[in-house]
Amino acid sequence: MRVHHVRAKRVAALVVTALTGLALAAGTVPAGAAPSTAAAAGAVPLAAAEPGAAKPRAAGEPGPRVEAEPRAGIGTGAEAGGDAAALGDDGATRAVYDYAGAIRESVNVIAPDLDGDGDLEEIRADIIRPAELDGVAEVPVVMDASPYYACCGRGNESELKQYDESGDPTLFPLYYDNYFVPRGYAYVAVDMAGTGWSTGCTDHGGRSDVLSVKAVVDWLNGNASAVDPDTGEPVVADWTTGKTGMLGKSYDGTLANGVAATGAEGLETIVPIGAISSWYDYDRAQGLPFSANYPRFLMSYVARNRHVPTDCAAITEELNAAADDASGAHNAFWDERDYRSGPVFDASQVTASVFVVHGAQDTNVDTPNFSRWWTALGEQGVERKLWLTRLGHVDPFDSDRAEWVDTLHRWFDHELLGVDNGITDEPAVRVEVTPNEVVTSDTWPVTDRTARLRPGADGSLALGARGRRADVGWVNAPRQSFNAALTAGANPNRLLFRTGTLTSDLRLSGAAAVTTTVTHGAPTGQITVGLVDYGVLDRVLGAGDGAITLPTESCYGESAGIDDACYRDVIRNIGSTELQVLGRGWARLDGAGTHTLTVEMQTNDVVVPAGHQLGLVIMGTDRGATVTVDRAATPYSIDLRRTSLQLPVSGPMTSFAPGRSLVPAADEVSRDSLLPEESVTVPR
Repeated sequence: MRVHHVRAKRVAALVVTALTGLALAAGTVPAGAAPSTAAAAGAVPLAAAEPGAAKPRAAGEPGPRVEAEPRAGIGTGAEAGGDAAALGDDGATRAVYDYAGAIRESVNVIAPDLDGDGDLEEIRADIIRPAELDGVAEVPVVMDASPYYACCGRGNESELKQYDESGDPTLFPLYYDNYFVPRGYAYVAVDMAGTGWSTGCTDHGGRSDVLSVKAVVDWLNGNASAVDPDTGEPVVADWTTGKTGMLGKSYDGTLANGVAATGAEGLETIVPIGAISSWYDYDRAQGLPFSANYPRFLMSYVARNRHVPTDCAAITEELNAAADDASGAHNAFWDERDYRSGPVFDASQVTASVFVVHGAQDTNVDTPNFSRWWTALGEQGVERKLWLTRLGHVDPFDSDRAEWVDTLHRWFDHELLGVDNGITDEPAVRVEVTPNEVVTSDTWPVTDRTARLRPGADGSLALGARGRRADVGWVNAPRQSFNAALTAGANPNRLLFRTGTLTSDLRLSGAAAVTTTVTHGAPTGQITVGLVDYGVLDRVLGAGDGAITLPTESCYGESAGIDDACYRDVIRNIGSTELQVLGRGWARLDGAGTHTLTVEMQTNDVVVPAGHQLGLVIMGTDRGATVTVDRAATPYSIDLRRTSLQLPVSGPMTSFAPGRSLVPAADEVSRDSLLPEESVTVPR
């Protein structure tokens, strides 16, 4: 079993006399400005204000001008060209380097021929790093590689890269550069192959996507070459320690997962946020695609507005066909795009530490992507950390800004600079189990056991042994959505089972699953299962991923020119709802007849309070969630004796109290209780 060891370089306390006494540029915006506490009705602030933070400003207003604190002495590595860091009293690196005067440059890193045209690829890396340390001390790298820097933008504000008339970068999206460069890091923003200023073609998370980014990590570590985009002259990364930390949300974090799964030298840590670990799990579930021709759509989508015109149509069509929507099978195309256990990328090759972040209500990058990755990493002994929120596809910089920036800062200080700040001695796992209620643990999932519940012919759902054989059924409704199937009343197009009333709070931690034997007569059938919490409660709502953007801004880092460190504040969208869907699962049933299978639902970690009831919904087509393979009114039936619901639980669950049904009628359900309308999404 491989165990990750932090390869930390000692940060010494030597003073660089040539740099002491330099002042921060006046007029920059301080780190740690407090986000607004203004809240819309029914909403709760996502992040608490930090002591001494600057007052938030409305969007469009000039940022506050503050006097810079005196510059402290700057520590540097004892060996020549070592790390440089200035630590404050709190043990964290301090903002002592001038952001406005930082070196901004671009290089084209040479990568293998990834699109098969016979030419090596050139992958654009835009760099910003402290000028004071140039030729004096080496610095580690924070990197966000993305396909979105030209086409679609990054972050809640959808920022794009911008350049001056000479082609030098003037705006790096997101706050990472503003925050980390003054603290002695370099920041590198990479255009994935086939996007932005990079050559080549996109390939839906495959070799081209990942290896194009890995080439930049290799260049930073001295194992690849690069050239000046204007002159073609070789460029050497002699300013870096060779230690890189990759991070990013969605596709960006997915690239970090992929590069880590190559075992790239010099990649010390990754922080994937709402990221994909298996493109099969992103695109489909147990043989059912979530939408048709999705690889073609996404590959073309991210290549929009690229600056290097390239005809990738043939590659796009070839890969789209290889994905094989018709069978839904996990074939060689998907094997290549599996970072957990694929032939190219594999968790057994990961040597970087991994700080996983995900929203438990993420319906874009479904939660099995984080939970199965977490498990695979644990099996390999990789150093891990986990944040799980009650939001959807939301960056914690937006959702929990002050705490997140502090945690990420300390994580990079430890992993890239070797600062002994105790972060790895803290609980490894932080989970928001109800709105704004956070619990910590050393392991995840937090389960005492798997409770097995069995459905009854009377619509009950109870603990206990198998009963007598009995068949119950429904008629497939090709246009029925899950929202239409979870309410009370006669409905021949689904089965609904419910428990009695919970007598104590119950924590579900992990993925629920249904094992059943189902019979149908369609050439190709499909089954949907879902777990529902019935009972009125204040919850993070599904609309807008549970987040509301405010008109005010808060600032984290320093600003210069058009690249400021100020971003719109965000609050949780919390409201009272009658129910909440805790997870769904889908599966394809090839061939008419009887099938015995287990359908795994989306991973969750949530507290269901005493007084609520759990419901199990079983149906055929879930319109809008997956493609429809059974378009007929096909009868389906399940054998109740061979059907069970497995729940990963923590806490007592010995019995249920009797009570009236809490399942509401359709006209009693608010829109906020229902799942958001399904639409084609992209991993952004």
